[in-house]
Amino acid sequence: MDFVTIFGSARFDEDNIYYKKTVELANKISKAGYGIVSGGSGGIMEAANKGAFLNGGESIGINVMLPFEQKTNPYCTSSKVIPNLSKRKDELIEKSFAFVIMPGGFGTLDELFEVLTLAQTGLRKHKIIFCCSDFWKPLLDFFETKLLPNKVISHSSLELYAVIDDINEIVKYLKS
Repeated sequence: MDFVTIFGSARFDEDNIYYKKTVELANKISKAGYGIVSGGSGGIMEAANKGAFLNGGESIGINVMLPFEQKTNPYCTSSKVIPNLSKRKDELIEKSFAFVIMPGGFGTLDELFEVLTLAQTGLRKHKIIFCCSDFWKPLLDFFETKLLPNKVISHSSLELYAVIDDINEIVKYLKS
């Protein structure tokens, strides 16, 4: 089975629009035959696992031991706890052929830049999808208005990812 990792914030509750969209997205990805991988905790991670779980799909959570309690969400069909963030990130990346980047903070940005760097350097070939462009627009604009003109990335770096908000279009892109 091929897997899709969904990255995003642990801080959104189930009433949040991004949480709801992630449940729907993961459900449709699962229905398309893919397993879902997340960080296994709350927020977007829980929403990703929940979407797959509600479909009866494979729903993997890869959690991390932190100084404060971070519980594994109840929607994982399998889960594990990794001793540190670096090894956890490696596991989240190794399992999947594609990554959907939902809204998130520093942890999500860390994961995002890891997959972008792996793709840019040719170490991994995978699909990277930004979802919720309203959230990501300032960062995407920064790539085009600061990084590209200053020649710290090439134009081909902007082709390493897709920006897709429509859930059905994301599933279609994963299948392509």
